[in-house]
Amino acid sequence: MSKQLQDSSTLRTNLLQGALEQYLPSLELVNRRLPFGLAETGVCYQPLEGQTDGPSCPAEVTRASLVWFCSPRTSSQWLDYWARQRLQWWRKFALGPSSFSCSEVSDGGEGERASRAVRILYQFPWGAEPLETLCNLGDTELLQTHRGSRAKLQCRDGRKYVLPHVISVCGNIDRGVLAYLHNSLQEVKKTDSKQRLYKRKVLKLHPSLAPVKVALDMGRGPTVELRQVCEGLLQELLEGGISAWPGYLDTMHSTMEQLSTKYDEMGVLFTVLMADSTLESGLVQVRNRDTTIKETMHISQVKIFLTKYIRASENV
Repeated sequence: MSKQLQDSSTLRTNLLQGALEQYLPSLELVNRRLPFGLAETGVCYQPLEGQTDGPSCPAEVTRASLVWFCSPRTSSQWLDYWARQRLQWWRKFALGPSSFSCSEVSDGGEGERASRAVRILYQFPWGAEPLETLCNLGDTELLQTHRGSRAKLQCRDGRKYVLPHVISVCGNIDRGVLAYLHNSLQEVKKTDSKQRLYKRKVLKLHPSLAPVKVALDMGRGPTVELRQVCEGLLQELLEGGISAWPGYLDTMHSTMEQLSTKYDEMGVLFTVLMADSTLESGLVQVRNRDTTIKETMHISQVKIFLTKYIRASENV
C-alpha cells in the first residue's frame, strides 16, 4: 500500500477525468440536450507543498466537482453564472460574508487548457486561499478523452447539433470546512450582574451547517428517572432528523454556566436542560446559543420548536 501511495501516477488528482469519461453514457439520460452537468464528491491526492525530490506520500484531499456541458455560444455566460451562484452559496452560510470573494485567474495558474478561470477565495489570517476554481475548458478535454468521431459527441442546442464546451467547478471541501470554522468562531464580550467583563468563545455555525442542533442535559435530581426522560426525547429528535448530543450521559455534574460554555464552543444551537421539576410538570429550559436567552417550554413542544427554527433558517 505504501508503495502505491508513493507512486502518484496511480492516484487520481481530480474528479474531472471521471466525469468526462461518463459523458457518452449520460447522453441518453438527457436526450442529447444541452445544458447538463455531472456532480461528484470524492478523495483525490496531490503532492505535499514544499516537498523535495524523492518518494513521498501525497496529501489526501476531499474534493467536490461539477462538470457542466453547455453550448459554445453560452459557455462564457455559464461560467459567470456558476461563479455568482457559488459565491452566493458560500456567503449565505457565513457569519462574515465579506471574507469570501471572487476573482479572475490572471497568472495562468490553471494552465493553457483553460480559456478563462475564476476562483472563489476565503481571506484567512495568513492570506487569501482558493476554495473553488471554475474553468472554461472549451472542447479540448472532451475530444482528448473520446478520440474518434466528433459526431457521437455532439448534442442538441436548440435546433442545431454542436460539440459542447466544458465548465469545470472544483472545490476543496477540507479547506472549505476550515474556512467556515474560522469564519464562525467568535469571542463575545459580556458584562455580568456585578458589572464584571468576561469573554466567551462561540462557534456560531449557521443552523444548516451545525453538526449538532441540540444538547440534552440534566441538573441534580433523580438520576435514573431524568435519564429516561432524556433518552425518550433524544430518540424523538433523532427520528425527526434532528441531531442531538446526549450530554446527560456525562457522569460529572456541571453548572448551567459550564454547560453553556462547553456547548457554545461546540457550536450547538440549543441546550435543553431537564430538572427535578420536569418529572412533575414536563417543563424544560431551552437555551439559545446565539441570543443566550433561556426559554421554558413543555417537553412535548421541543421537537416542534426545533423543527420550525431549523426550517426557517434554511429558507433565508
